[in-house]
Amino acid sequence: MNLDDLGALVRRGESERVEFKRSTGQRTAAAKTVCAMLNGLGGFVIFGVNNKGEIAGQQVSTKTLEELSNELRKIEPPAFPDIETVHIRGDKAVIIISIPGGGGPYTFDGRPYVRHGPTTIRMPREEYDRRLLERLHATQRWENQPVPDGVTIDDLDAEEIQITLDNAIRLGRLEAPSRRDTESILRGLELIHDGNLLNAAIALYGKSDRLKPLYPQLEIRLARFRGKNRLADFADNRQYWGHAFTLLRRAESFLIDHVPIAGRIVPGKLVREDQPWYPPRATREAIANAICHRDYAIPGGAVAVAMYDDHLEIANPGTFHFGITPEKLTRPHESKPWNPIIANVFYRAGIIERWGSGTLNILDWCNENGNPPPTWEERSGSVYVIFRPAVLRDAAEVIPEVTPEVTPEVTPEVAKMLSVMSGEMMRAEIMRRLGLKDEKHFRESYLQVASRLGLIEMTIPDKPRSSKQKYRLTEKGKRLLNEFQGGKK
Repeated sequence: MNLDDLGALVRRGESERVEFKRSTGQRTAAAKTVCAMLNGLGGFVIFGVNNKGEIAGQQVSTKTLEELSNELRKIEPPAFPDIETVHIRGDKAVIIISIPGGGGPYTFDGRPYVRHGPTTIRMPREEYDRRLLERLHATQRWENQPVPDGVTIDDLDAEEIQITLDNAIRLGRLEAPSRRDTESILRGLELIHDGNLLNAAIALYGKSDRLKPLYPQLEIRLARFRGKNRLADFADNRQYWGHAFTLLRRAESFLIDHVPIAGRIVPGKLVREDQPWYPPRATREAIANAICHRDYAIPGGAVAVAMYDDHLEIANPGTFHFGITPEKLTRPHESKPWNPIIANVFYRAGIIERWGSGTLNILDWCNENGNPPPTWEERSGSVYVIFRPAVLRDAAEVIPEVTPEVTPEVTPEVAKMLSVMSGEMMRAEIMRRLGLKDEKHFRESYLQVASRLGLIEMTIPDKPRSSKQKYRLTEKGKRLLNEFQGGKK
């Protein structure tokens, strides 16, 4: 750097990437700034310039440079920024430290630092821990660690492993192997390393009940709230343990049961067109992303799907990593999955598409369905994607199957079911009173519709498939029944 370059740099003033020091007598404070810039975007620390931006210079000897180098040696891991001297006049010179950025995390004298505008501050401990995890991520992370002693291939879902292979071959994402035994497939999916079964294999295919105490985090929590926040009562509340593929299916089934669908009759068409409040492809992609990106190292963590009267949230334990922000997710971006082995298997199985395209696909599918763009945010140690209901399209007639905010049109089937219910009743008893034998028809045309409308509720909501499960009218259902019986409807 020559005098002209130095002058141009100084004239820009102090900033996140430039700091002035009057002399190397401030070398300790300067070394902290070097550490902060190493943890950030890099920059320049210049000795011989005062706070007013006046280039005064200082005397520079071999001892001066040695003392400065000794101070910089307190930075860990070792960093070697360029140090150059620019002579000003006589025996005065300016020392310039040029610092690269983007690495780390670095510490000076055991403490990490970051730049906040033109100021150097201590890095929060949580931020340091997160950066340290990212630095070690390539070689040391939960998914690529060996399973505990005693866990074997026999604890995995062999049928699901074969399904993954078949789908991967069909989609052209994996060549047909010469051997199709479970162990060979797992090796091909990089779920066995150096002869050791990896944690990722358990997250993807763990089936044995004896794995539950070892892997309690392999859960998904599903809830439908009667209201707009978690202070409201549950309309449905479920919790499942299992491998990634079965948890994805559980979540899809839950949304099928609870996502409202508006039907419409369009002029010139003989069939009704349905518009779900939330597009299934988008919500499926969001759940798959949550499974791939979640932090499995948190023992009590779980992917969560929460549906409210006015929005849907899908959350996974963890934080944004590698510089990803909510804003970047709405634009083309590089994808760095926190669990690349798990994400790679999901890709080969056809669950997710090309890395980095998932959030853009979600935005496109929401737009096609008439939904506002979803939003992403990080709060309370989890990453959330938040969907808002679709705006109904123009149509000749809208038939609202389920609209929690609007009084729905109750079907004759639902009205008939309400009229035969009293107290708490098991499903078989309700079907008997209705004279029905087709369980699927009863579930889809009667039970699910009434549940979505908030007219009935389960007595054991956290165990929806319990053999002791019963159903009863809600207060809303009772009021509606009274209207039927009073001839008001």
